[in-house]
Amino acid sequence: MKHPSRGLAILAGGAAIAAVALSASALTSSAGAQSPTFAHSCSQKVAKGQFTCFALKRTDVHEPKVMSPDAAPAGYGPSDIQSAYKLPAASGSPTVAIVDAYDDPSAESDLGVFRSQYGLSACTTANGCFKKVNQSGQTSPLPQGDTGWAGEISLDLDAVSSACPACHILLVEADDPSDNLFTAVNTARTLGAKFISMSWGGSESGTENSYDSQYFNHTGIVYTASTGDDGYSAGVIYPSTSQYVTSVGGTSLNRASGTTRGWSESVWSGAGSGCSSDVTKPSWQSIISACSKRADADVSAVADPNTGLAVYQTYGGSGWSVYGGTSLSAPLIASVYAVAGTPGASDHPNSYPYAHTGNLFDVTSGSNGSCSPSVLCRGGAGWDGPSGLGTPNGTAAFTAGGGGGPGPVTVTNPGNQTGKVGTAVSLQLSASGGTPPYTWSATGLPAGLSINASSGLISGTPTTATTYSVTVKATDTTGAFGTAAFSWTINPSGGGGCSGQKLANPGFESGSASWTATSGVINTDGAHSRTGSGYAWLDGYGTTHTDTLSQSVAIPPGCSANLSYYLWISSSEGTSTAYDKITLTANGTAVQSFSNINKGSTYLQRSVNLSSYAGQTVTLKWTGTEDSSLQTSFLIDDTALNLS
Repeated sequence: MKHPSRGLAILAGGAAIAAVALSASALTSSAGAQSPTFAHSCSQKVAKGQFTCFALKRTDVHEPKVMSPDAAPAGYGPSDIQSAYKLPAASGSPTVAIVDAYDDPSAESDLGVFRSQYGLSACTTANGCFKKVNQSGQTSPLPQGDTGWAGEISLDLDAVSSACPACHILLVEADDPSDNLFTAVNTARTLGAKFISMSWGGSESGTENSYDSQYFNHTGIVYTASTGDDGYSAGVIYPSTSQYVTSVGGTSLNRASGTTRGWSESVWSGAGSGCSSDVTKPSWQSIISACSKRADADVSAVADPNTGLAVYQTYGGSGWSVYGGTSLSAPLIASVYAVAGTPGASDHPNSYPYAHTGNLFDVTSGSNGSCSPSVLCRGGAGWDGPSGLGTPNGTAAFTAGGGGGPGPVTVTNPGNQTGKVGTAVSLQLSASGGTPPYTWSATGLPAGLSINASSGLISGTPTTATTYSVTVKATDTTGAFGTAAFSWTINPSGGGGCSGQKLANPGFESGSASWTATSGVINTDGAHSRTGSGYAWLDGYGTTHTDTLSQSVAIPPGCSANLSYYLWISSSEGTSTAYDKITLTANGTAVQSFSNINKGSTYLQRSVNLSSYAGQTVTLKWTGTEDSSLQTSFLIDDTALNLS
């Protein structure tokens, strides 16, 4: 994801403008409202064969080490996590192992402050609740200290305490972030831990199957691993792509007082996702057609630092802070498994959620980048890359046996469809697996069409000519479900369909709906919109950077088509040389381009004739690029594709 703040050089009228944060869902610190900014806890400059942690620390939240009795730290606490995911108390005191690199000398004392703040019982070496060992399983000598990894350790310990206050915690500290981390994983297992969390990883290197065999092919053990914090474009990471590990993606978690659950979730833009290049797909991922190999993620939990966890850290920290990243979601899911109970002795527990899909909160909105097929980077019904099958709704999806019926539900994909305005259509859907009968639902159907919930028949008469992205869902009697996604292009009937504006959500008033964009591009805060509250903001970081914004739309045969949009270029660059550029392409062909040379103080309307694309579905894509210094912001609003 994108971490630095960015800003416009000037506002209309010449007034200076402060840097604007990446997300509007800012938390509030004791100092008042802050623009959310984050920093990696661990160094991202790692050598080959080394790994980094995925803890993101909010740098705009500053609070005292000791909270006053009536005060609460910024960020969510244990009661929030347990409420959001409907978690019961654990039976007994299962041990969750945290595996990290280097030593945090303040780990136990900081954990004590966190638990005391939230009224949790003490978890110490003395009472047997907490134990810290080196990668060989000994209490000494411990590795050298590292303040960055200490932040990761504090986050992990506090996350376990939040989801499972009754759990015992085993902290295994590797000598460094090399393969010694895997040695520490084996140590955690040999010391008896059945729930092992790994909030770290690195790019695949072709050795994954060997590592799987050596470190993770152990039944009856839950391994969880973070998918990473840099979105879809960064590619998948290991060990989250291990076929024996539960791959944990990330969400943004917000209160929703008017709902039954009381909370809402969307895909966090930083969550990693995608397809492994060489790890074999587990049999229980057969419902995922987007990847021929292992697909990330399996499940997810809160990871957005803007909706992060309160953490107490003094070694490398000044007390209370807010942390996020998929480093938060991995230990949360390990702890949910622990609350759910001991896994089956012959099981690989990462299969459990696939047999219990009806016991998860499905995350159906948000994205972590641009991709094809879109299921790999966009939230939707059923499985998607960034959030997997969803987030915990109690512990049933993480329990051995039962639930979900005899295998997953599979919906037969009917393939992409076409039709005409005014011409009736009938499409019969089918599914297999699970426990029939199925209940059918659909999103994104062409205007005028509907689905029969009992039979799965889509019928009706289309009324609007455009291309729709349809997702259909079949749910069996146990709550297990399967989905299929396809496009449906409705063309005009005869000569009367060449009229009207065809772009969906043209002013971004519905956020990212119908658009595909890189993280942070689409905003609805009204701060720099031309009209309404929505707008797109590409680049503006003052460093080497690329942002994209795109939408696909059908232009009926025989129609004239003209694209118009308002563009404001605000830049700290001069006007003699084009350093930063924005290019509009249609199906990959450049049709218009501007740069910092064209900067100004307000929006100007731009237009381009696209009649040559009549009879096609055209993908309109703006790509903004910045060089290594001096920011240029490209703002877009009020788009329109008018037919005549």
